[in-house]
Amino acid sequence: MMQKVHIIIVTYNAMKWVEQCFGSLRISSVQVNCTVVDNGSSDGTQEYISKKFPEVELIRSEKNLGFGKANNIGIEKAYASGAEFFYLMNQDAWLYEDSLENLLAVYHSHPNKHEIGILSPMHIDGSERKLDIFLDKYIATNYEHTRLISDLYFQDLKPYYELKFINAAHWLLPKSTIETVGGFNPYFFHYGEDAEYANRVTYHGKKTLLVPGSKVVHDGKQFLNKVDYSVYEDLGVEINIMNPNLDNSFQQEKKALQQSMVKSMVLRKFDDYKKLLRKYRKISKEEDRFKVIRDQVSQKKPTFLNI
Repeated sequence: MMQKVHIIIVTYNAMKWVEQCFGSLRISSVQVNCTVVDNGSSDGTQEYISKKFPEVELIRSEKNLGFGKANNIGIEKAYASGAEFFYLMNQDAWLYEDSLENLLAVYHSHPNKHEIGILSPMHIDGSERKLDIFLDKYIATNYEHTRLISDLYFQDLKPYYELKFINAAHWLLPKSTIETVGGFNPYFFHYGEDAEYANRVTYHGKKTLLVPGSKVVHDGKQFLNKVDYSVYEDLGVEINIMNPNLDNSFQQEKKALQQSMVKSMVLRKFDDYKKLLRKYRKISKEEDRFKVIRDQVSQKKPTFLNI
């Protein structure tokens, strides 16, 4: 059975991984189409892809659009071409021959396909000898619900496990997810957009499933505090405010910030106080924008996409 699987990859100065990333698509047992949205690379990524992988549709952006906006462009292209499955994949990642085949087998055997929002394979790190440290974290966080760690130990793995969140280094999205949940929220430039998307998947009655029978590589940094918040703003508060699963989230987050500011003053942590005050003032100015976004993401439609 032919399945229209479209892979979307956002690149930015990706020469370190290009050969392994795109080479892995050629050996996949499932035939795929691929669209790359390049965010203005200056290291030869665009030229290398064009020359070595001419089968890839390359969209060149003159500026860095960020992760979410660039992926949305790729999703729109894939949808227009008739894609049935949308595979979002990081530039520092690659597949094995049967990665997609095993993911799709779980989808097709699932008794309630309409419940599937995101299918994720097992992420292993660049050494290909350990799980990606973030997958370790996601599994551990969900230990009580899934008992996946016990099943791993006793070698009694189920076909899939429901997790609250898995990062978007490798996501297989059925067409129904795109049509119900939409694309990434353009509020986010880089980091946080996948967590916000997963919240919307849950809100619309769909699930994020981890598939132990499928493995892939994510050659990312293997430490949990990899995000440099001197470069990228911590948007955890904003993610909570825009989360349609949470009632009265804007007031709750403002209250929590106020309490933290008082605590920082009492403990004479004045730098922390200043950071909290900046965040408080920022979200206060954006209240109307948050209301608009919450209304958008609460609707069952391809939000943030032109399809």
